[in-house]
Amino acid sequence: MTLWQACRAVIISLFIVSAGLHQPAQSASRIKDIAALQAARDNQLIGYGLVVGLQGTGDSLRNSPFTEQSLRAMLQNLGISTEGGASRSNNIAAVIVTANLPPFATIGARIDVSVSSLGDATSLRGGTLVMTSLSGADGHVYAVAQGSVIVSGLTAEGDAATLQQGIATSGRLPAGATIEREIPAHFKQVDGLVFQLRNPDFSTAVGIADVINAYASTRYGQAIAEARDSTTIGVRKPARADLARLMAELENLIVETDTPARVVVNERTGTIVIGNDVRVSQVAVSHGTLTVKVNETPTIVQPAPFSDGVTAVEPLTEITAGVEGGQVAIIDGPDLRTLVAGLNSIGVKPDGIIAILQGIKSAGALQAELVLQ
Repeated sequence: MTLWQACRAVIISLFIVSAGLHQPAQSASRIKDIAALQAARDNQLIGYGLVVGLQGTGDSLRNSPFTEQSLRAMLQNLGISTEGGASRSNNIAAVIVTANLPPFATIGARIDVSVSSLGDATSLRGGTLVMTSLSGADGHVYAVAQGSVIVSGLTAEGDAATLQQGIATSGRLPAGATIEREIPAHFKQVDGLVFQLRNPDFSTAVGIADVINAYASTRYGQAIAEARDSTTIGVRKPARADLARLMAELENLIVETDTPARVVVNERTGTIVIGNDVRVSQVAVSHGTLTVKVNETPTIVQPAPFSDGVTAVEPLTEITAGVEGGQVAIIDGPDLRTLVAGLNSIGVKPDGIIAILQGIKSAGALQAELVLQ
C-alpha cells in the first residue's frame, strides 16, 4: 500500500466517523414496547354499585334520591321489607365502577376495579363495595366486583379549618373483580399478525419490518413482514411455524426507533419538553418585561387654626414604568444541549421561554413541531 492510499483510507475513515457523530440519536427498544398486537385490545366495563360501611361520610339520601332507591332495591332482593318509613342512613354511597377487560382473559381471572362517587359523599375511606355486575358496550355482564375500597386521599374537617389531601371520593379494588364471561378470541385461526405502532412513524415501521425479515430469513428462510403504512406492520405466518411461538420470538427483537422533532409546551403549568432532534436556525432573541408600578400615598390636609375648614384627604398617585431584562442573545441550536444553554443564557423563567419558542416558530427558525397543550 502506498503512502497516498494509506492517507486516503485514514481520511475516509475519519469522514465516516464524523458523519456518524452528526446522525440523529436513536434509541433501541423491543417490538413489544413500541407496538401492540392488533387482535389484542382491552375492553371497557362499567357498572353501578353501592359502597357501605362508611363512617358518616356517605350520601345524604335527601340530596341523592337514587342512593335511597338503590338501597331499598338491594334490601328487597335480600328479602327485607322496606315499606313505610324513610331511611336516614349516611354510611352508604352510590358509585360508578369501571374496569378494563384485558385481551385473552379467561373465566375466573381477577382484574383491578376503580370506583368513583356518584352522589354527595365526602369520602369512601373504609367502605366496602357490594357485589356489582360489570357490563360491556354490548350490554352483557363480563365480570362481578366486590371488596374493600382502598382510598389514597384524606379529608379532615373542623369548625374553622378543613384539610384535604388527594381525592377521597374515588378509590380502587386491586384484583377486586372476577371475570365471568370470556370474549371470543380467534388468535390461532388467523394467517398472520398485525403490529400497530403506539407512535406512528414511517422510519420505525420500515425498521421493524426489516428486523423481522432479517430474523425470518435466518429462521424460516423467507421474508414475512411488510410495512403497510406509518402505523401497521403485517406479518405472514410461515407454513411450519406456530403463531404463539412466532409472536413470542418477534416481540423480543430489538429495533432502532425514530421520532419526529417536537417541542411540547404546557402554558398552564409552565412545562417545556424538547425532543433530542430539535434544531434551531441562528436567530437573535431579545426578551424584556414591562413593569408598571402604581403607588397611592394620600396626604392629610389640616385647615388653618380658628377657621371653619375641615380635615380632608388629598390623593397622591405615583406611577413608574420600567423594562426588566431586554438581553439580546444569539441562539443557534445544532443539538439539544446548545439550544437549552442558549435559552438559559437569557435568564428568563419558563413562561418567558414559552413565549420565545412561539416567536422562534413564527420566525421560521424552529425546525420542529410546536405542540401547545
